[in-house]
Amino acid sequence: MEQLNLLGVALGLAALAGINLYLTVFVTGLAVNQHWITLSPQYQSLDVLAHPAIIIIAGVLYFLEFFADKIPWIDSAWDAVHTVIRPIGGALLGIQVLGHSTPAFDVIVLLLAGGTSLVTHTAKASSRLVANTSPEPFSNIGLSLAEDAAVFGGLALIHYNPVMALGVFAAALATFLYFAPKVLRAMKARIWLIFRKLNGPADSSAPSSLPIMLPSKFADEFNRQNVLTETIAWAVPCISGKGRRIPANLFGALVATNEEPRKLVFVAKRGGHGFSQAIDLDGLMVLREPKFLSDNLVIFPATGKGPKYLFVFPRSSGPVVEEIAEYLRARLTAPVSLITEPDHEPALQA
Repeated sequence: MEQLNLLGVALGLAALAGINLYLTVFVTGLAVNQHWITLSPQYQSLDVLAHPAIIIIAGVLYFLEFFADKIPWIDSAWDAVHTVIRPIGGALLGIQVLGHSTPAFDVIVLLLAGGTSLVTHTAKASSRLVANTSPEPFSNIGLSLAEDAAVFGGLALIHYNPVMALGVFAAALATFLYFAPKVLRAMKARIWLIFRKLNGPADSSAPSSLPIMLPSKFADEFNRQNVLTETIAWAVPCISGKGRRIPANLFGALVATNEEPRKLVFVAKRGGHGFSQAIDLDGLMVLREPKFLSDNLVIFPATGKGPKYLFVFPRSSGPVVEEIAEYLRARLTAPVSLITEPDHEPALQA
């Protein structure tokens, strides 16, 4: 039971360090220094956190983080810098809890504590990336205050019941790991959009024509479902947003064919396997939606009821998205027979 308590305190502090390392150290050290809590004999090694120099340094760094953590994009830059610092700090806190233990147990706790801090840091950083796409700053402030409150609550739980704290943190980590694929896809998409925005300034000129070459990594999947051997009218790389039967944040391509004027196909890779989904455009409308990081193509029902789709393009691809929207509007308003009939009458046989 004693080792379970030690593990609860070690991994609990590591998990909180992944959220806010400086606040965790500052509050713990201050509580010990001011005798708000009395350390049990097995936790006497944490007395080092009560050193005035450690409290002052942790307090100053938390003061800086308190403000940086509430400013959009500054918070993500701060998280990027702390991708290494927080896991290392969490691992050191976990080892410090043990004091003089067996080398094998030290290594186990070191690995678990570092991994736990990395997981909670990833959860924090990914939530901030998603929040930063919102134009208002209040979501960042709310998330930051909620994280600080979680650290205070977590420290109180660790103090009063380390085993319960271990169970709570384990459940939270398991929940995050369950949703990790979706979270990591969202992070990857946001990072890619940021990179494209910084390295690809917007071009206001309309493209002469939409690209017709489908990226080779998606060609096999398109050919597999293209049983009628339809020819590609255009194929534009994008990221999937919300849509019926289409998972969000998949890197793929939106494809239109010459033979099916009112149908689109989204092809992508999902978990190393090909993914494709056809979209019937009958009864739908198309809208271009410029955002801060992206230019979106929104497909929605004309009557208000029906499937909705969102496809995300880099902000620099605004003219391409507008060209796609115009193309689709023209196809949706024109009679099908007029779209599909050949440009030239076949030659008469003699």
